[in-house]
Amino acid sequence: MDIGSMATISLPSGPRFTLIVMGVSGSGKTTVGVAIAKARSIAFFDGDDLHSPEARAKMTAGIPLTDEDRAPWLERIAHVLADAAAHPDGAIIACSALRRIYRDRLRAVVGPSLRFLFLKGDKALMGARVAARKGHYMPASLIDSQFAALESPEGEGDVVTIPADADLSAVLDETIERLLRA
Repeated sequence: MDIGSMATISLPSGPRFTLIVMGVSGSGKTTVGVAIAKARSIAFFDGDDLHSPEARAKMTAGIPLTDEDRAPWLERIAHVLADAAAHPDGAIIACSALRRIYRDRLRAVVGPSLRFLFLKGDKALMGARVAARKGHYMPASLIDSQFAALESPEGEGDVVTIPADADLSAVLDETIERLLRA
């Protein structure tokens, strides 16, 4: 499936808060996403849970995913975020969203309520974090491929960037405010 062929969903206007917490593996997407979801009292989903068994098997084997592998995953993520009936106040998903084409396709499906929070960090930090994880299918050997695929979202109007190693308790409220203004 082509990234550009995902169906577009029309959303009702309203104060929905839809957010993708993005970055390479190990950046803290789930931790940050859960904290923001709790602060906003909205649903959180881990994008890893939306991968197909085939995609998980590839990553477990140390094989980077292709755009074709990611297309149905991104479609599932977009449809969860766009489901205003199920999540009238919005939702948050942890998703790498590494390339601009992925983010643009998600924007097209979810609509203008979508914001991105980019957790920016370096290879050494992300590699150490992933290597320390237990029971996760994403091996540290794929960190280089994630950085190779990453097209920085900095400068995109609906993106807020914070350091991946920021003290979340110190920046949470300010980050949410920045996201609401983005």
